[in-house]
Amino acid sequence: MKNIILKILKYTNYTLYLKKIGLNYGNNCRFIGKNINFGSEPYLIEIGKNVTISSNVTFINHDGGTWVFRNNEEYSDIIKFGKIKIGNNCFIGHRAIVMPNIKIGDNSVIAAGSVVTKSVPANSVVGGNPAKYICSLDDYIKKCISNNPKYDCQKFSQDKISELKRISKTFKFKEEMKK
Repeated sequence: MKNIILKILKYTNYTLYLKKIGLNYGNNCRFIGKNINFGSEPYLIEIGKNVTISSNVTFINHDGGTWVFRNNEEYSDIIKFGKIKIGNNCFIGHRAIVMPNIKIGDNSVIAAGSVVTKSVPANSVVGGNPAKYICSLDDYIKKCISNNPKYDCQKFSQDKISELKRISKTFKFKEEMKK
């Protein structure tokens, strides 16, 4: 019965659902989509304030690989669990995976599709598999500013599609990969 109630809550009151499964998160967090996987131990995840977590992100807070050797009497009592702590003002991109025993520092960006296997320092942008340091948050801000298209904020808020189509004519494609 509890599982049925949780499934209903997931689609009717997502924030209450997250609290019921034991997720600890701060104010002003955004969860994009209802398909974020908080693992089998969501109570081991701590999320700061002003955090955005994109769709299809997966949090892994235990290591199931111990099953390979746990049938051996000598190792039968071994289990591996780990906390995941996300600082304030962070962004975790679509389909990122965060492994156990990871701390993501304040003001950090995790690129889409990244596999975070090591803790991330504050004010960092990381990406890849495994995730590696790409640049500082300050460098990322400068890059975003230099690539920011000129657009009309008022038109954008009134008719996003038309304004994006208009400014997309000025977008530059990234350089082709070298062979």
